Amino acid sequence: MNALLVASALTLVVVGSVVFHLLTPWWWTPIASNWGYIDATIIITFWITGVVFSVIVLFMAWCVFRYRARPGHRAAYEPENKRLELWLTVATAVGVAAMLAPGLFVWSQFVSVPANATEVEIVGQQWRWSYRLPGPDGRLGAVDARLISPDNPVGLVPGDPAGQDDIVVESDDLHLPIGQPVRVLLRSIDVLHDFYVPEFRAKMDMIPGSVTYFWFTPTRTGTFDVLCAELCGQGHAVMRGRVVVQTEAEYHAWLSGQRSYAQLQAR
Repeated sequence: MNALLVASALTLVVVGSVVFHLLTPWWWTPIASNWGYIDATIIITFWITGVVFSVIVLFMAWCVFRYRARPGHRAAYEPENKRLELWLTVATAVGVAAMLAPGLFVWSQFVSVPANATEVEIVGQQWRWSYRLPGPDGRLGAVDARLISPDNPVGLVPGDPAGQDDIVVESDDLHLPIGQPVRVLLRSIDVLHDFYVPEFRAKMDMIPGSVTYFWFTPTRTGTFDVLCAELCGQGHAVMRGRVVVQTEAEYHAWLSGQRSYAQLQAR
């Protein structure tokens, strides 16, 4: 009787998991960038792991019931089974390869930035975001973390001419034009952070002392929440921001109202 109850419970776990997946309201937010590949990779991984989970749990339920203790039955001792080990090794290798292959393909695209992408720098610190965009020259100036101060929040090198027209945005929204590839440069000036916009399906750790990057193309106008996806201290939950994707005309109108690094220093 106990074996039947355990087997039934294991079967209900599988059935409940499948039903929960089909009926859950917690689906992804609508995608707003070119990274539909990320969704496809997650779906492939989910189906592979979901099938394996269901098969293993149902197999356990069958074993519990089939080989339950009964009078007159004695368990056979079989410490090794070379054939079973071979099949398990091959099946595991195929399953892992099936999950890795799409991920490697997407990762290659994730770090292969188009030649026409513009650069935007995002700086994370406890617990806010700062942004830097290129000015009329189309280039970002050099930075040095040792120069970071209240008057120079991103550490721009004062003597670099390329940085004088850089647009510095503090504790405000990041605006981007729709349809334009963007290479996002990521820095942290204190602890680990992670810049994440769920609708973009793109995220990357921000590591102190290093510059990480990814790229994406906004495909839908609107305002999207920015989250920190790396536990960074007691204010982690409130480290939020917004990305505003606009038409080309709207973006340039916003950009014309921003101040450059040279103007901020003059002020």
